[in-house]
Amino acid sequence: MDSDAFTLRVHKTISSFTPGDWNRLAGPDNPFIQHDFLCALEDGGAVGGDSGWDSAHIGLSDASGKLVGVMPHYLKHHSYGEYIFDHSWANAYAQAGGAYYPKSLSAVPFTPATGPRLLTDSDDPAVKATMARGLVSLVDQHQLSSAHINFLPADDARLLADAGWLIRSGTQFHWHNHGYEDFDGFLQNLSSRKRKNIRKERASIADAGVKMLALSGDDIKPHHIDHFYAFYLSTIDRKWGGAYLTRRFFDIVHATMAEKILLVMAIYDGDLIGGALNFIGTDTLYGRNWGASRHIQNLHFEACYYQAIEFAITHKLRCVEAGAQGFHKVQRGYLPVTTYSAHWIAHDGFRHAVERFLRAEARGVSDEQNQIALASPFRKNATN
Repeated sequence: MDSDAFTLRVHKTISSFTPGDWNRLAGPDNPFIQHDFLCALEDGGAVGGDSGWDSAHIGLSDASGKLVGVMPHYLKHHSYGEYIFDHSWANAYAQAGGAYYPKSLSAVPFTPATGPRLLTDSDDPAVKATMARGLVSLVDQHQLSSAHINFLPADDARLLADAGWLIRSGTQFHWHNHGYEDFDGFLQNLSSRKRKNIRKERASIADAGVKMLALSGDDIKPHHIDHFYAFYLSTIDRKWGGAYLTRRFFDIVHATMAEKILLVMAIYDGDLIGGALNFIGTDTLYGRNWGASRHIQNLHFEACYYQAIEFAITHKLRCVEAGAQGFHKVQRGYLPVTTYSAHWIAHDGFRHAVERFLRAEARGVSDEQNQIALASPFRKNATN
């Protein structure tokens, strides 16, 4: 396919695309690349303004003017909220006298979940390749330091590697459903000690007098969002983090995406005291945010991990992705998987330095995953 037959344009807001056009190319599987979610980030003020995220979404049209490819894309003025950490690259670039920011980034803001970034309904790999070349052209045209595509699928990482992009690997912890009939069916695949520990943790929640609610769709009411946002802020305050997501964002996703939300809430003595926000994909449950106003031992594990597993089993979902980091997830059935990001570095000398760094880092990631596998809670003859 001749790349000259395409026209690539940059759009300063997701509303430049109709939901129908965007979602036709994004597909139904991943909620974070849907028009509604990206629109909630913009309309809710989580991106844009002085957030350091300037929307610059990519649209690719064919010779007839039909939209055949899109990318969620931003000009970034810092490296926060990405979960692929390149602060050391930025510091090194600045020490060498360069301006690392703004940089080009294709990602879903504040969302460390793998999903397609080169969005198209075409089977022709030339469409994705053309979008990737378009990003490189934008880097050259605007004299940017680099372009980055975060948390992309393995197949797309291989396509970009063939096109000369540098590929970075990382580790997350996911739970996989092997056709379990119920939670006990999952537990039977664990070693006796790990099985007993999980049952003990779950029993401790009931013994403490805490009840759990799993809400979705119309069952989620405005007061649930009120409480959850307070929990979200209180947890961020304790961790000295930044409240990237705004109250308005949560209101919008509640209004537009309630059927794709699983909100797990904890009740103690008649009051809501904590909650975990998940998004529901076609075959995957994505854990996103958690917070609590009261510390109760093991509540985090119950709300974020065990309730998610129960939901996935009941609804026959293939996987639970529990977000970034967290070795403690392994003992609860979440095993390491490799994540991928792709990077285009404009300066040849700096590119070679980053390439050497990534080779060494990849060896470390592989070694770490091998060590983590030794700590698997599953019985040796179990399906996991």
